[in-house]
Amino acid sequence: MTPIYLIVGPPAVGKSTTSRALAAHFPKSLYIPVDDLRTMVVSGLVLPAAVWTDELAQQITLARQTAVHTALTYSRAGFAVVIDDFWDANHAVDYAGLLDPTLSPLGKVVLYPSQVEAHQRNLKRSGDTPARGYIDEGIRIVYQQLKPVISQLEYEGWQIIDTTALSIDAVVSAILSLIPPP
Repeated sequence: MTPIYLIVGPPAVGKSTTSRALAAHFPKSLYIPVDDLRTMVVSGLVLPAAVWTDELAQQITLARQTAVHTALTYSRAGFAVVIDDFWDANHAVDYAGLLDPTLSPLGKVVLYPSQVEAHQRNLKRSGDTPARGYIDEGIRIVYQQLKPVISQLEYEGWQIIDTTALSIDAVVSAILSLIPPP
């Protein structure tokens, strides 16, 4: 069995960079950025906002279901799979297809640097563009939702990694030490 890793967290915390670096650790791997699946919608794309509409929720669920299907298909073919997604309260329902213990082993990781660090990373990444404010708002919302449930996520087997002062290599090493491949 090849592992599947689900890497989640707030915006701008290094999920994509970490996920790619983790996937590169394996001889055969696939990196699935859920945002890329969502933005494949050509007409009618709904972007995340503070208030979720039914259409936005549907598009996010469809992208996650596609990620689950793709991950299981590639895992059965011998590929390690790393899924990169933002955290929200619906993730458990959307990723239920990966939670079957008879399937590939699943490593669940929340990248969780300080909120100040997430805003600093966004500033470096976005600069003084309109995207900065949009992403900063997303950071604020996700931290507000995550803070009260972080201990429950740990109880449910999620590995919470404070990446505030860690390099990407150190984060990948931490993931592999906490959730070693089978």
